Amino acid sequence: MVDTIRYIIAMLVLMSYPVALFLWIFIHPLASFWRRLGIALTYGILSIPSVVWMGGIYHYRKSILVKDLGTNIILIGLGLVCMGAAFCISKKRRQYLTFGLLAGNPELSQNDYPGKLLTGGPYAWIRNPRYIEASLFTLGYTLLANYSATYLMFVLSIPVLFVVVILEERELHRRFGKEYEEYCRQVPRFFPKRFFLKK
Repeated sequence: MVDTIRYIIAMLVLMSYPVALFLWIFIHPLASFWRRLGIALTYGILSIPSVVWMGGIYHYRKSILVKDLGTNIILIGLGLVCMGAAFCISKKRRQYLTFGLLAGNPELSQNDYPGKLLTGGPYAWIRNPRYIEASLFTLGYTLLANYSATYLMFVLSIPVLFVVVILEERELHRRFGKEYEEYCRQVPRFFPKRFFLKK
């Protein structure tokens, strides 16, 4: 039973997290192009390679998940700690970043979603809490699954995620200008300078 759960978790990680990275990395640098197409058409187009990726992972799952490292209680505990930390960030982040904002609606439709610069809650600590949250959740699930393929995917995702952050910050700089520059001077990208909220 535990092995089956770990297998399912590994499949979900391999199918979903690269898709999220793909969407983030293709929306931000081409936001003006996608904006002309609209939200529905943009996600319709981007869903095609996403579905192909997920179908490919499912089709080749026996080859991809051949290296099972077994059930490890210590890694399960560490995974749960990572997921707990991610959940705490998520709970705070959801008060400021709704699903529509998270889905990229401001980048794709600035008239309908003009947006504002988020500087409260976890955004007062670090500029990119949702990416820290996503990384912690993915690491947690990776530790629970304990398959070589999920570890490899997580390691390879780190530089990709950094590129996503750089692209998003460029987009935010174009949208908010000096306000965002000042925010960047005050708030670090990933690691908080202090562990309490600014007013």
